[in-house]
Amino acid sequence: MDLRSDTVTKPTPEMREAMARAIVGNAAWGEDPTVNELERRSAEVLGKEAAMFVPSGTMGNQTALRVWTSRKVAPEVICHERAHIVMNEAAGLAALCHAQAKTLPGKGGCMPLDSIRVAIQPRANPVKPQTAVIALENTHNWENGAVLPLEYMRDVHALAQEHKLPVHLDGARIFNAATALGRPAREIAQHADSIQFCFSKGLAAPIGSMLVGPKDFIEDASKVRQYIGGALRQAGVIAAAALIGLDTMTKRLHEDHANCKRLAIGLKGLPLKFEPPQTNILIMDSIERPAKEIIDACANQGVLFSLISPHEFRAVTHNDVTTADIDRAIDVLRAVLGT
Repeated sequence: MDLRSDTVTKPTPEMREAMARAIVGNAAWGEDPTVNELERRSAEVLGKEAAMFVPSGTMGNQTALRVWTSRKVAPEVICHERAHIVMNEAAGLAALCHAQAKTLPGKGGCMPLDSIRVAIQPRANPVKPQTAVIALENTHNWENGAVLPLEYMRDVHALAQEHKLPVHLDGARIFNAATALGRPAREIAQHADSIQFCFSKGLAAPIGSMLVGPKDFIEDASKVRQYIGGALRQAGVIAAAALIGLDTMTKRLHEDHANCKRLAIGLKGLPLKFEPPQTNILIMDSIERPAKEIIDACANQGVLFSLISPHEFRAVTHNDVTTADIDRAIDVLRAVLGT
């Protein structure tokens, strides 16, 4: 039983069948009809003008940030201190975007508006960087899968517009956020200028992410994708699975959320500290014991968690985890922790 991440999901039988019969062409030349349909549908679902298929969420984020930062001299990106673009993208802001991060604290991924306002650097000061973009993350990976409230996103976008700045949303799990809020994903997307979302997490496709935004932005992004090697050929094979993820797997995410809540409830009373999960991620503080020791003991019984820090470990529910699996994970953790 693998609770390390929702990236471990296997493609469904329906996806495998669609991949086998996919109509393909040269996607880099815009000739793959399945990729073209996936891009059209993604832009439509998110309420944006255009979309571009990329191999990974990291490539989608960094491509977007490269476009926005290239429009400023000495660019800086305002983001949460535990944002994926800082924690998990191999210094892409520095290496690819030639930008630095201005990181701000904030519970549940919500940086205080006043903090953002103070952090915005104007062009006029010659010794300071120039703010190029404000980056948000929804749901927030390292903040227990937290959902950013729509009102908060609206207020951040309004502040950005006041300063003529774009907002980029790392929406790797935007459909989890939409499910938790009970609102269409486009209502989240309307408060960002560019959005990246993943097919290979909760949507269970084997590979691929999408970048959506204005048409001129996507045109610029396609050049970045080209020079970092992200243009694909007969990508309809993987786009076919992603289409099923978009059309059907988005409708079952509430099951993963329910399983994550079930796990949290079952672990009450153990020497673990955690916030109640809002979506499909539960980050636990082991308090008294090294997290790796707990993870290794659980792995010996066939239950896998991921290490976050010396005293933190994570469980992520997904399509390949059943309610029975959750109950077994609870039993194993109780046994390992001696209760």
